[in-house]
Amino acid sequence: MSKNAGLVIYPVPSLVATLLNRERTKGSPLTEEEVIQIRDNCPAIAVPFDVVRQMDESRGYLDIDPENCWEEWQLARKELTDN
Repeated sequence: MSKNAGLVIYPVPSLVATLLNRERTKGSPLTEEEVIQIRDNCPAIAVPFDVVRQMDESRGYLDIDPENCWEEWQLARKELTDN
């Protein structure tokens, strides 16, 4: 999550859920360019870090970091498709 002046930019819905949905809709793996474009255009809110922890707990999982989205998406999609 990107931190700025005590706030964290938090994608809503989660970036990993958005990427998974887009990839399933596409029917093939997303390219790095597509992942970056989705990240850059996804809805997000700025919240204090303690609120992020609460939101993560309510989701039941940690989202991928927007700053490392391509690398983290590759790991997440492998886990999601292996299950």
